[in-house]
Amino acid sequence: MKKLVLAVVSIAFLAGCKNEPTVPLSLNQLQNDSLNKIIEQRDNEINDMIATLNEIQEGFRLIADAENKVELIKDGEGSDKKAKIRENIKFIQTRMAENRDLIEKLRKKLRETTFKSEELQRSIESFVKQLEEKDTQLKQLRDELTAKDIHIAELDQTISNLNTNVEDLKTESTQKTQTINEQDKQLHTAWYAFGTKSELKAQNILEKGDVLKGNFNKNYFTKVDIRVDKEIKFYSKSAKLLTSHPAGSYTLTTDANKQYILRITDPQKFWQSSKYLVVLVK
Repeated sequence: MKKLVLAVVSIAFLAGCKNEPTVPLSLNQLQNDSLNKIIEQRDNEINDMIATLNEIQEGFRLIADAENKVELIKDGEGSDKKAKIRENIKFIQTRMAENRDLIEKLRKKLRETTFKSEELQRSIESFVKQLEEKDTQLKQLRDELTAKDIHIAELDQTISNLNTNVEDLKTESTQKTQTINEQDKQLHTAWYAFGTKSELKAQNILEKGDVLKGNFNKNYFTKVDIRVDKEIKFYSKSAKLLTSHPAGSYTLTTDANKQYILRITDPQKFWQSSKYLVVLVK
């Protein structure tokens, strides 16, 4: 846990060093104050997230202590055994609910802050996994107590709540992952099409010398992942790019059959102006 906190603090410090601009002495005090407020706000956000993270970790420690007490009591003797078990189960129930709320609180803070940390995101996923493990352990405890003719209604309720709450956290996490993956996919998707002048005109891609100005047929285009697809063959001895793409981001050469091939050497730069590529061939 200490390593994680140190890692977060180190990341935050480096981020501050990289992002903080050099302020010339000639700038007025108002600009200095604004910069200091931004730095202070970021530091407060980071400190708040670390405090929440530590609180969650402490919650799991207390839960483990309560579980150990239950283990000792259930194997012991005494007329008040059931009352003591019930007391510890209630404590576990309360701490689990608090930890669940704190995990959601931390997730919300990380979502809203300008400071992004993969380490903190991994910590949240680890906490959700610990909730799942506690769910399994409490189910085993219930079975053991039942075998000893000790039935604790509070334990049944705790397990029921855990099933619902952990599933909610897993569902939300899965949905967020799917959303991020979909956004990432869209961000790295582009389309290309090539054809003769008559073919491009037939698809409304080329109209009166203009490219992609009207209601063109998008189904005529081939979808590509710009991170993967960096070579496009045109199967023609003549090829001319009709859409605008920065020089130096690609090469247009011929193969052994003297047919043109487009090789994209800098995908980010090549697709920055347009995610559509149109090539005129003969």
